[in-house]
Amino acid sequence: MKGNTKLGAVLAVLGILTGFLVLFLLASTYMPIVEGKILDGRPDEAITVRIVHALLGWAGMAAGALWVAVLYGFLTKKEWAWGWGVVAATAQILAGFFPMIPAASIRMPTPTIWVFLIAFALWFGMLFIGGVKKQIIALAFVSGLAYVLTFIDGVGSISRYQTSDNSFAIGMYAMGQMINWLGAIVWAVFIYALVKGKTWAYPVGLFAASMSIFGGYPVGLTDIFQIGRFSMFLVAPVMSTGLLAYLLLPGTRKMLEKWAAG
Repeated sequence: MKGNTKLGAVLAVLGILTGFLVLFLLASTYMPIVEGKILDGRPDEAITVRIVHALLGWAGMAAGALWVAVLYGFLTKKEWAWGWGVVAATAQILAGFFPMIPAASIRMPTPTIWVFLIAFALWFGMLFIGGVKKQIIALAFVSGLAYVLTFIDGVGSISRYQTSDNSFAIGMYAMGQMINWLGAIVWAVFIYALVKGKTWAYPVGLFAASMSIFGGYPVGLTDIFQIGRFSMFLVAPVMSTGLLAYLLLPGTRKMLEKWAAG
C-alpha cells in the first residue's frame, strides 16, 4: 500500500465527497438540534450548538477543498500529497464526531457518524500510503484522541460559561475556553509533523500536551467544584499529562529523532 498513488487518488475523491456530505448533514441537522436543545430545557447548549456546528461545518468543508489539492498531488505523484491528506482527514474526523454528542443527548439521529467513519478510514489510508511506522501511527492515534477531547473541553466551557452563577467559575471557563481550542489545533499540527517525520515535531508535541493541561485542568477542577462530581473535562488534561510524560522519556525522543532522520 505504501506509495500507492492510485489508491491515494481514489481516497482523495472520497474526501472531496465527504466535504459535501459534511455540508449537507450539518446544514440539515443544525436547527433541529438547536430546537431540540431548547425543548429539552438547555438553551445554553442550543447556543453552543449554533456556534460549534457552524465552526465544524466550515472545517469539514475546507478539508473537502483541501482534498482537491491532495487529489492533484496524487495524480501528479507528488510526495507531499499523503501528508496533506492526513491534515484534511484530521479535520473531517472532528467535523463528524462531535455533532453526534448533542444529537444523541436528546435522542436524535446521529448521521454525521458516516463522516466520522469515512474520515477515520481516510486518515489511516493516508498513513499507510505514506509508509508510516506502527509505533508512530500508535502515537498519532493517541494524540488524535487528545486532540478531540481537548476540543470538547473548549466546547463544554461555552455551555458552562452561560449557566454558572459563580463569578470565579465564569472567569475560569472564559480563560480556559480558547486555550483548549488552540490546544486542539496544536495537537493537529503535532500529528502532521509527527507522521511526516519533521524535526520540529517533538517541541510541538510538548507544547500541545502543555496547552491541554493549562486549558483542561482549570476547567475540569472548576467543573467538579460546580457540579460536585467527577467532570469529563478532566479526561483530556489527564491523557495529555500521560502523553507529556511519554514524550519526555529518553526512548521516545530517540524514537522520534530516528524517525525524522530516516
